[in-house]
Amino acid sequence: MRSILIITLLSCFCADEAKIFSKCELAHKLKTKRMDGYHGYSLADWVCMAPYESNFNTRAFNGKNANGSSDYGLFHLNSKWWCKNSHHSSANACNIMCSKFLDDNINDDIVCAKRVVRDPKGMSAWMAWVKHCRQGFVQIPGRL
Repeated sequence: MRSILIITLLSCFCADEAKIFSKCELAHKLKTKRMDGYHGYSLADWVCMAPYESNFNTRAFNGKNANGSSDYGLFHLNSKWWCKNSHHSSANACNIMCSKFLDDNINDDIVCAKRVVRDPKGMSAWMAWVKHCRQGFVQIPGRL
């Protein structure tokens, strides 16, 4: 009986499931972090981009970029420019390890996303935003 209790407790600590946001949940979180209107971008811009980049998944990862870089987390922050990984050099403009973007705490992702939009390209740094969201909020895939 005691071993079952220990195994149950350990499984709670070891559970490594991703947080999948709903559109409304993400909008609420971003609003509390003052993303609505940040550098001229609305909540609609952010909520439109997120499903195309990560399907609202905090642990989304793409390691297949042509230049050898990888994309991490909810906003698919790129290892060539925004964060550091162990695979190649980076500008690391957000001064953070890329692996920090793969947990369920998106506060550091938000800080880095704010850093991205302060650059001259703004949200054009995300091709998903350019392709699907730049012309205004459109019907987006993902969870309700």
